Amino acid sequence: MTDTNLLQGPIHDVHVELGASFAPFGGWEMPVSYAGTVAEHQAVRTTVGLFDVSHLGKATVRGQGAAEFVNSALTNDLGRIRPGKAQYTLCCAPDGGVIDDLIAYYVSDDEIFLVPNAANTAAVVAELQKVAPEGITVTDEHREYGVFAVQGPRSTEVLAALGLPTEMEYMAYADAEWDGRPIRVCRTGYTGEHGFELLPRWADAEPLFRALVERVRAADGRPAGLGARDTLRTEMGYPLHGHELSLEISPVQARTGWAVGWKKPEFWGKAALEQEKSAGPRRILLGLKALDRGVLRQGQTVLRDGEPVGETTSGTFSPTLKIGIALALLDTEADLQPGTEVEVDVRGRRLRCEVVRPPFVETNTK
Repeated sequence: MTDTNLLQGPIHDVHVELGASFAPFGGWEMPVSYAGTVAEHQAVRTTVGLFDVSHLGKATVRGQGAAEFVNSALTNDLGRIRPGKAQYTLCCAPDGGVIDDLIAYYVSDDEIFLVPNAANTAAVVAELQKVAPEGITVTDEHREYGVFAVQGPRSTEVLAALGLPTEMEYMAYADAEWDGRPIRVCRTGYTGEHGFELLPRWADAEPLFRALVERVRAADGRPAGLGARDTLRTEMGYPLHGHELSLEISPVQARTGWAVGWKKPEFWGKAALEQEKSAGPRRILLGLKALDRGVLRQGQTVLRDGEPVGETTSGTFSPTLKIGIALALLDTEADLQPGTEVEVDVRGRRLRCEVVRPPFVETNTK
């Protein structure tokens, strides 16, 4: 997909007004930053940041027994939650590879709302449609709703100022109205901070975003782009599909087995994942903290005693810690326990790093 046919969200013109710089991501033209990634990152950690993530997919599974059907397909156990709650889950291939990771919103036994990643929405919908029993429909609603993330210690203050609900527990949601328009308000996010994700109708997105910008600025926060979203999620060790999860990287390797309902009778990829879990994965996801000056990036070789023992999947400069950090798939045979020193090949230079177990910074979601 070339830059000339990248998709745009419902408020692209607002981002232009705000002075955003843009880059392609998942087939969409996305705002990368407004005032600089570090400033936006720090706003989320200390006050509040506002993200437009309307590129994220949306799909609805409806019909008698919709929840039971979704539960038979996706990894996590919907039986653990109830209507009004959301759940992180995975859509796996038969061999245990990850087609996508997504959030499932339990609306009722007969309706599940899904938020996949932008580039994988069509694939998830197609896989569900293939095997949906008679009476159950799976509808791609990618451009029916916007998604805005309000993240940070003062996020509750921002929503309360607009008369939106804020008292939900973590991973719960409430359907509400703002200015006479319907909106779903979710206590979820991708930053490690207390926050919310708002889902207005696509056509209602602009007035809501403008109101949010005003309230966020009043709370000493700022709009934030894709750059800060990536540094924030990397500090938390949160996986990004195509980096820490993929058709070649299973939930067992990515240490997301907590999102697998191992006791369920069925889900896609169950036999393969059970076998891998029992045998032990050949590689495992861990974190790296740079001991020398330098910035880590995806695709760099990790070495111990000069021998390759893994590869970085994501890397960045941590604005919070002010050091280079990375996530990496490390060979389990190398037995690289937290505290072990390794080296990363950064364009021919050996950068000393310490193996750690993410997150790199404290989690404040709840």
